[in-house]
Amino acid sequence: MRVTSAQLCDELRKQLRTIQTDSRLVAEGDVFVALPPAVPGERSKTASHIRMALEKGAWAIVASERTVERMKLNLRGDRNHAWLLVSDVRAQLGILAAARFGTENLDFPVIAVTGTNGKTTCAYLLEHLYRSHGLPVGVMGTISYRWPGHDEPAPLTTPGCLTLHRSLAAMRDAGVKAAIMEVSSHSIDQKRIAGINFSAAAFTNLTQDHLDYHKTMENYFLAKRALFADAPKKDKVMVVNNDDPYGHRLLEEFPQALGFGLRTPLAGRPFLLADVRRADTEGLSLHFYWQKSRDERLDWEMHSPLIGLHNASNLSTVCGLALSLGFSVEDLACLEGFMGVPGRLERIRVPGADKPWLPGAGTGIFVDYAHTPDALTNVLKTLAHARFNRIITVFGCGGDRDRTKRAPMGRAVAELSDIAIVTSDNPRTEDPERIIDDIMPGLEGAKEVHRESDRRKALELAVSLLRPGDALLVAGKGHENYQIIGTVKHHFSDQEILKELVSC
Repeated sequence: MRVTSAQLCDELRKQLRTIQTDSRLVAEGDVFVALPPAVPGERSKTASHIRMALEKGAWAIVASERTVERMKLNLRGDRNHAWLLVSDVRAQLGILAAARFGTENLDFPVIAVTGTNGKTTCAYLLEHLYRSHGLPVGVMGTISYRWPGHDEPAPLTTPGCLTLHRSLAAMRDAGVKAAIMEVSSHSIDQKRIAGINFSAAAFTNLTQDHLDYHKTMENYFLAKRALFADAPKKDKVMVVNNDDPYGHRLLEEFPQALGFGLRTPLAGRPFLLADVRRADTEGLSLHFYWQKSRDERLDWEMHSPLIGLHNASNLSTVCGLALSLGFSVEDLACLEGFMGVPGRLERIRVPGADKPWLPGAGTGIFVDYAHTPDALTNVLKTLAHARFNRIITVFGCGGDRDRTKRAPMGRAVAELSDIAIVTSDNPRTEDPERIIDDIMPGLEGAKEVHRESDRRKALELAVSLLRPGDALLVAGKGHENYQIIGTVKHHFSDQEILKELVSC
């Protein structure tokens, strides 16, 4: 029998039937949604998936009209199954998921952050803002999916549609006051975010990435644009980086959006300008100007321990979102205490001039996930621009992984560090000393090199070499709290060891 979308939604609300998109998981009475291939050009196996779902006892099938026509099924004579035929199956999945999980009208804002870079830092900053004001919050992003009572590693920056709606329902039941999502271009293009009513969306920037999927920068941009143009809630808050040329395009198209940036804003509209007064070893000093309306302007100072101009832009993104969502300028003061995303140029608190006798006093110690030559180069350049006296880098390479990047990683460290300490990362089943042997040719010409395969001893050595004004970068493992030796995971946290070393 044929059913309408409204009828199937009512059935899902009343009977709480299970929705499946994997025919192998279908059980008696389920609703099977036959999604087309996620990547354009992939061979479609949708027809065989529908047949499997029917064999397993699916009660309802949601599929494209074209697919069912090709299968030449006689739906008129089928009284045992409900059939919903639509032109856009992925969009329909979002509608059904919202009905099944009760996420159609949530009583808290769902905030989206998109862009090539900065999504994770902005999500953590927003989380810090809400929590600092005693407001429980849920976050779904690159590192983890977390809300009160739940924390799991993230297999994808933005998960599938069913997982998103199920998670938002769990956040609601946990009493969150806001949900923050990092939204990838893949998830927008594949309509994984279908059915979610975003209250706010922020655009950080767009640089070359993911062209294996999008093929052109224009396609990549149009995927991001869809979050602003096509997602529900036409009155949602929009915050867009005016310093980015693609952001500038969005601001021209959406005059209601708040533009932010470090340079001259668009004239004749609300804007948030961050004037960078200082960017050095201590972090950032910013003077914000918020032109709220033609007749109302506010300005204030912010000091942050975060390093680099990219973090000035990240802070601007979050301030723009917060102010647009009803936070006051005074509420933003808590952002000054944010030390960084776990493992993303995360700053470890160290003693200052008042305790010069302690190890690491007066220095900057950072942990970063950088584990490729480009990533190491970028983070070391950020520290160099902050004008530390010397840069000490502790790094290694993972075992049983790409050997060709080992010498190039050594070259990146040699070029931009004053002292290089090469050690173990996750050696896995390789001999740590042989991994270091592969790295060493890249370190030819380095100013000073130390070799220590025991990672804890390497950290102890690095802290002992620090002098006031220096920076220590511990690269490679970032937020990981383990080290894989052989096939066994051992607890190992760079952050925990560094905090222990500088507090003794």
